[in-house]
Amino acid sequence: MSSARVLVSLGVPDAALRVLEAAGLTSSRPPGAAPPDLDGAEAWLCLLTDRVDRARLEGAPGLRIVANMAVGTDNVDLEAAADLGVAVSNTPDVLTDATADLAMGLLLAVARALPQHDRYVRAGAFTGWTPTLGVGLDVTGQTLGIVGAGRIGRAVAERARGFSMQVLLHSRDAGTPLDELLERSDFVSLHVPLTPDTRHLIGAAELARMRSNAVLINTARGPVIDEHALVEALRAGQIAGAGLDVFEDEPRLAPGLAELPNVVLCPHLGSATLATRDRMAEIAARNIVECLAGRPLLTPVRHRAEAGERG
Repeated sequence: MSSARVLVSLGVPDAALRVLEAAGLTSSRPPGAAPPDLDGAEAWLCLLTDRVDRARLEGAPGLRIVANMAVGTDNVDLEAAADLGVAVSNTPDVLTDATADLAMGLLLAVARALPQHDRYVRAGAFTGWTPTLGVGLDVTGQTLGIVGAGRIGRAVAERARGFSMQVLLHSRDAGTPLDELLERSDFVSLHVPLTPDTRHLIGAAELARMRSNAVLINTARGPVIDEHALVEALRAGQIAGAGLDVFEDEPRLAPGLAELPNVVLCPHLGSATLATRDRMAEIAARNIVECLAGRPLLTPVRHRAEAGERG
């Protein structure tokens, strides 16, 4: 196993390298922003921004495992991996709390317009308190609709109950029907994996069902929302606001989105705490160690239904 070549994508925390080194594995990173060279690699510790398609996999006949440092695996062609005998792993559970925390943070930030008020004060515009200054939306006691009742969705529900919110849950096979959830909720938070069925799950028709004082939160995957339809709905006052950590054509934004005053935008920060990112890297590296040693993976992904909620 010590002679195995492990490719580690640029940006993976050093915690992964320490796990690999302790196991006696040789690892390398691509130079600069160059595409990873899989020639001769037996393992690839990749990021959700790496496109792992059939062509890449077919061009790496010695590859035994793709360890994706994310929960979701929509960047990986799972069918091709299965056809070619390449194992795939992800990093579930460890980023649940960090992502749920961010979802609630976005909800509060949009409801109380916190970024706008921060800029207002920094610009020197705050000259004194008045009863009408900075009035926002109530959160406590309101209704939160959670679309996707997996680990992260349930963690958001736990946090929402701390605000005495009524929680509606929708999943593929259970819970409140999506149309009803959209019509009844003051806040809607998305936590579904990206699949052909969930792409543009929230489009013009769904946005039209939401309340005019409702807020949409997305910490799942960008293409779950039709971003162009969202821009139009926000411009028209069809919904009150949105908090987005992910984007349909990431990192590009739909035209007009960045100019809207009723949107809070984050650069895909769901798992962005030091401890969480290190733990994700360690799990990905440990999956590689187990695979190359001929042992079962810690967190295998066997088919698209296991692609997870987000990364």
